[in-house]
Amino acid sequence: MPKRVDLLFITLSSPIKVGIYEDNRLIESIETHEKSSDVLPKIFEELSKKYEIQKLLYANGPGSFMAIKIAYIFLKSMSILKNIPLFATDAFYFNANQPIKAIGKLFFVKISSEIKTQKLEIAPELDFMLPDVLDYSEFSTTAAPLYGIGAVG
Repeated sequence: MPKRVDLLFITLSSPIKVGIYEDNRLIESIETHEKSSDVLPKIFEELSKKYEIQKLLYANGPGSFMAIKIAYIFLKSMSILKNIPLFATDAFYFNANQPIKAIGKLFFVKISSEIKTQKLEIAPELDFMLPDVLDYSEFSTTAAPLYGIGAVG
């Protein structure tokens, strides 16, 4: 009987990170610099053969809108086809609430629960981390990408 796991995808920037969680705990991780459109189906297929997937989770923004759209379309399709629930949370959960690059000197910042853009002269180091233990209360079944973020100008 294969292990029952949840898969977490962070596709907002390179490298793409995938965490495999059993009982909320990270048991395996995958990191790749390949394009999400090429690698997500391969990773999913490989993990489907090895594990029984219970939940799909992902960071739905902010970040590369194209990467977020690709991840959402792929994961939403797998959710429907395989009858696996899909959950999402914002990217700030994975980088200790640090600013996230938008364009030029503009960065996305999260102030209380609102995401805004802010001009920063010094770019912070951006690194998304797979948590050792997942806090499912941070995730929502409202899994669509975060398109409602203010215009970047």
